[in-house]
Amino acid sequence: MVQTVGNNAQLPTTRITLEPAVSSARVLDALEERGHLRPSDLASLGIPRSTLYRMAQEGAIVRASRGLYTLPGAAWPPAPLADVAHQIPKGRICLLSALQFHGLTTQAPFEVWVAIHPKARRTAVEWPPIRLVRFSGDSLTTGVEQHEIDGVSVPIYGPAKTVADCFKYRNKIGLDVALEALRSAWQERRVTMDQLWHYARICRVSRVMRPYLESIV
Repeated sequence: MVQTVGNNAQLPTTRITLEPAVSSARVLDALEERGHLRPSDLASLGIPRSTLYRMAQEGAIVRASRGLYTLPGAAWPPAPLADVAHQIPKGRICLLSALQFHGLTTQAPFEVWVAIHPKARRTAVEWPPIRLVRFSGDSLTTGVEQHEIDGVSVPIYGPAKTVADCFKYRNKIGLDVALEALRSAWQERRVTMDQLWHYARICRVSRVMRPYLESIV
C-alpha cells in the first residue's frame, strides 16, 4: 500500500506485523500467566487470532473447549458458576456440579451440570462446557438454594435434593457417585433423614433409595 503526498511522490505506508515466532512467544507468555486464553483476549495483546489456530494445529497449545485454549497438560480452571447462571438464567446447578459445590464428591467434572425445564430452549454457551439435564415439575422447582458467587445469585440444588437427584440419574453419573454423596452428606450432617425421604419421593426414587437409607441409620 502506498501513500500519495503533495508533490505526487509516493511513499510506502508502514504497517506493523508481528513475526509468527514473536506472536507465538507472546501467546505462551500469556498462557503461563493466565492459564487460558480466548481469541477475544488477543486484541489487547496485539496478537492476531490466527496465531491461536496455528499454534493449536502445531500442537504447541491445545483447544480445551470451544473458544478456549491452554497449554498441553494444564488443569481445567474452576467452573465459573456465576458465568453459567448469567448465560442460563432459568437453569439450576445440579448433580455433579452441585455435589462439587457442596463438597460431597471426589469427582471433578469438567462440564457444568445444569437443570432446565423440558421445553426450555438449549442455550448456546461458548464456555465452559455445559451438560444440560431436563427436570420437570417439583423436581425442577424444589430444593433450590441461592448462593452468591462473584456478586451473582446462583441457584444450586441443596445437598438433600442433589443426593436424590443423583439416585434418579444414577445411570448417567454412576451409582457409586450417588452412594458416595449419600454417605458424605449423612456423615457430615448436611442432611436429615426427613429431608432425604422428602426429596426421594419428589424424585420418585423412594424404592431405590430405601435400602441405602436404612443402612446408614
